[in-house]
Amino acid sequence: MEQPLPTPRHTGPLSLEEAIRNRRSVREFLPDPLSSDEVSQLLWATQGITGEQGLRAAPSAGALYPLEVYVITAAGLDHHEVEAHALRRMSDGDLRAAVRSVAFDQACITSAPAVFLFTAVYERTCGEYGSRGRMYVHMDVGHAAQNLLLQAEVLGLAGVPVAAFDPADLKPILALPEHEEPVYLVPIGRRSG
Repeated sequence: MEQPLPTPRHTGPLSLEEAIRNRRSVREFLPDPLSSDEVSQLLWATQGITGEQGLRAAPSAGALYPLEVYVITAAGLDHHEVEAHALRRMSDGDLRAAVRSVAFDQACITSAPAVFLFTAVYERTCGEYGSRGRMYVHMDVGHAAQNLLLQAEVLGLAGVPVAAFDPADLKPILALPEHEEPVYLVPIGRRSG
């Protein structure tokens, strides 16, 4: 069942220049959960539809959009349904400790109230670009993650990109579809101090 997200706003209290200047990787967070407005805004900035023909907030090689985005919280695992701008519950329960166990025990995974997971469907891009497609997918996730981190800054939140995890071990923990490969984790929350 899909849970519609609030409509994202298109203006904010902080300029892009201020967000770039202020953005820093933060690894310690307050436990306060993110609001549905915050999650909506973060997902919109990450992969939201912003143009005609379904063009999105982050660039993608050939507009093939190989990324899927999940949000891991104390409540469960949700998948961002881009077209509907909604969340679809994949599983209930807090999986952050299990994710931390395959992410070299990084405490930011469990201290953040939300961990955004990017997975890649390589076939979407490699089908068009062959072996070069893998490189393009990795560029796509960099663009999307930077949008996520800058939007977090605008919202008074912070985050840290995490690539140190074992994708083969993470996949069964989250029961991800066979054709999706985990490529990036980004814990997001309010700075603790």
